[in-house]
Amino acid sequence: MNSKIYSQLSIMMFLQIGIWGAWFVTLGNYLANIGFSGTDIGTAYLTNNIGAIIAPLFIGLVADRYFSAEKVMAVLHVLGAGVLYYVSDLTTTSSIIVGLLIYNACYMPTIALSNAVSFNQMDKPDEQFPLIRVWGTIGWIVAGLTITFILGTQVENVEATAVPMKMAAGGSLLLGLYCLTLPNTPPKSKGKKPTIGELLGFESFVLLKDRSFAIFALCSLLISIPLAFYYAFANLYLNEIGMEGVAAKMSLGQVSEVGFMVLMPFFFRRLGVKWMLLVGMLAWVVRYVLFGYGDMDSLASLIYLGILLHGVCYDFFFVTGQVYVDKKADEKIRSSAQSFITLLTYGVGLAIGTAASGRIVDAFTTDGVRDWTGIWMTPAIIAAVVSLLFFVTFKDENKLEG
Repeated sequence: MNSKIYSQLSIMMFLQIGIWGAWFVTLGNYLANIGFSGTDIGTAYLTNNIGAIIAPLFIGLVADRYFSAEKVMAVLHVLGAGVLYYVSDLTTTSSIIVGLLIYNACYMPTIALSNAVSFNQMDKPDEQFPLIRVWGTIGWIVAGLTITFILGTQVENVEATAVPMKMAAGGSLLLGLYCLTLPNTPPKSKGKKPTIGELLGFESFVLLKDRSFAIFALCSLLISIPLAFYYAFANLYLNEIGMEGVAAKMSLGQVSEVGFMVLMPFFFRRLGVKWMLLVGMLAWVVRYVLFGYGDMDSLASLIYLGILLHGVCYDFFFVTGQVYVDKKADEKIRSSAQSFITLLTYGVGLAIGTAASGRIVDAFTTDGVRDWTGIWMTPAIIAAVVSLLFFVTFKDENKLEG
């Protein structure tokens, strides 16, 4: 891969993930500001999970069979830009939720498509892809910094407005046009007729006969439920307890993610897959306890530590899980297995968690005042139970080493 292609792919990934970070982080705070209940906010975020479920179907039935990946990306991003900008001017609950569902149906398939464009240009993907993907995390960080330090100087309380959504819409339009300059990535399944089961990873069901993989899959689904609380409500929480420049400070989590990504080979050697997964699960317990008992006065350090734990929370669970699946699955069903775990986590698990989180927030809200300690302890307990299940199952065996 020459330097020109590296630059092209890096810019693509920077915009791809930066767009997501621009609207996703602050959405809950904005929706609360215009009168959404906790349940409504959860439903709004649920559209993202539905998009993750739709994505493999769309890619397998359309993108992989008929059109080049970069052209499909271009169309989806331009269309998504128009939808998101339109949604940013809506005010009713139902119209915003429907609009976000349409937008996420456009956006979520582009994540896999951007990966496909990248891998098509690589001869050493294990070495080269992380160097491309890290620019996506940098894009997420820059989005948060832009909202706080640029837009925040022009718009009062910018995170409680639709301005970040308009920013994301502009980025989506830019990326849509930029996609037309990317290297050609022809459809890989042209002429083939994949089944729905293949697209959703059901071929990998054979792995569920292995007890260790079955428990891993179950724990992956269950641990994704408490994860959803952070994605939907962390920004609103931090704004309500008085943190300033929340979008920028939340990006410290992505800085941590980059750091731990670099250190992962070291931890793989020292801990192995089983213990890394357990540490990742327990990190979510610790993070929620820190949020539950921290404040922006004498205990502000707990809040910042909770944010910085993101590298452990994300890398040790999601990335390590992907490595385990890659080791466990036979080459013929490896892609199917990855699709199946992605469906369980980003799709089903986070969908259940997102729907439940809104109801939990409402249950701990009285006269418009939220009991954040009670809210955060709920996913902390769920994550602790899942971690205990995982530990009890695998404490005396090393089957998760692949």
